[in-house]
Amino acid sequence: MEPSETAPADQAPAAAKGPRRPPDLTTGPIPRGLLVFTLPMLGANLLQSLNGTANAAWVSHILGPAALTATANANNILFLLLGAVFGLAMAANLLIAQAVGAGAPQEIKRVAGTSTLFFALLSLAVGLAGLALTPAILAAMGTPADARADAVIYLRVIFAALPFMYFFSFVMMAMRGTGDSRTPFYFSLTAVALDIILNPVLILGLGPAPTLGIAGSAAATLLSQTIALAGMIIFLYRTGSPLVLRKGEWGMLRPDPAILKTLVFKGLPMAMHMLVVSGAAVVMLAFVNAYGSQTAAAYAAAMQVWTYVQMPAMALGAAVSSMAAQNVGAGRMDRVEAVARTGVVFAIIMTALPIGLIYLAEPLILRIFLSEESGTIPIARHINAIALWGFIPFGVAFIFAGVVRATGAVIAPLLAMVVSLWVVRIPFAQLLTPALGADAIWWSFPLGSLTTVVLAGGYYVWGGWRKATLSPPPRGAVADTGQATPVMAPAAGAD
Repeated sequence: MEPSETAPADQAPAAAKGPRRPPDLTTGPIPRGLLVFTLPMLGANLLQSLNGTANAAWVSHILGPAALTATANANNILFLLLGAVFGLAMAANLLIAQAVGAGAPQEIKRVAGTSTLFFALLSLAVGLAGLALTPAILAAMGTPADARADAVIYLRVIFAALPFMYFFSFVMMAMRGTGDSRTPFYFSLTAVALDIILNPVLILGLGPAPTLGIAGSAAATLLSQTIALAGMIIFLYRTGSPLVLRKGEWGMLRPDPAILKTLVFKGLPMAMHMLVVSGAAVVMLAFVNAYGSQTAAAYAAAMQVWTYVQMPAMALGAAVSSMAAQNVGAGRMDRVEAVARTGVVFAIIMTALPIGLIYLAEPLILRIFLSEESGTIPIARHINAIALWGFIPFGVAFIFAGVVRATGAVIAPLLAMVVSLWVVRIPFAQLLTPALGADAIWWSFPLGSLTTVVLAGGYYVWGGWRKATLSPPPRGAVADTGQATPVMAPAAGAD
């Protein structure tokens, strides 16, 4: 690490003083360490969901159900694209985490440099392509006619914001790889607060702001993400983060072939994992759209509720990946197994709790998104009665997948998701619709989740993930930790 990272606090240079050093995830009690690391990530996910809830409420109550359907269709495309970058950012996260565990500060900077250029170019390319293809994408989804015009406007502004959203996600994941989950939470809080404040201002044209309608909701996202990203980068430089490049280190922006290869060949399967999930969501939404705007609006409201149920599992899955990767880098496979066991217990508890609360307070919760007069609340309650409990096995599967990815085994979790969604969920929903109607769609969700946990759990118990490696040896000498560090091992046996 840099001097500010290794020197005692009373000897550190004044310029490098900032927040306390991120915790060492390779030592100490695992339950406490995992919980402390997870909670800020859960908080960040909660903030993002609250942001989506607030935005959906503004759009629904000001602009109507058709506008809510438009944002739901557009947001599914956004989640699809963010899912793609998640896998690549996770590959960078794991490389950084393994380098931290191995005590290799130059490796951290090499990963950060190559990843920065890679993400900058990727985000620009996707944003420009999306602007051009927006109408065709929404048409292919079967977006209802009364919502399509609004969806085109909303999605095009989102595509303009995408480069900033991509890079914001990458920087947060990189910081978590160093063991710091608190700072990303604070900047997520900043972005969400700005988004919530700007949404009604830009939708309604309050004060000097122009009246933008549905475009105002997307413009609020663009502005909030850009401001928070700028603040986060300034913070990293001012606190002497090992992630930033300074004078004399700019050459590390030149792509390193070994790191680039890992980002692509390990990151793409993880990106495909999220694309498989998001792509299936798009297909399911197309099935729902066939039942009209009323059912689509009820489904959109149910999905808003589901985001809160999935948050603990997603936060835990990301946390166990980072924690396990640092322990892999430090040669502590015994702790990796313990992280998995602890994560499964936490996932069951932390997923079941919000499900129970939602079932108890469901009528009140759904009124946030839907009006009594619309007739959509009974539909949304019926959807939740069938599908909501299925997120418990989903949460457990997320833990198994997160742990095995920490070693570089990325193909098996992808295949498990492909089977559960595209071989089980989607065919079930499609083939049984003539017999069950829309209920075939709702029942396909828990069925897919049960399939996922069986496949992911089976690979965790019997698969070869413990022998996988994330990357080939880096160029040049690396600090010797005196331990076996799989990140430096030959690439044989990797998925």
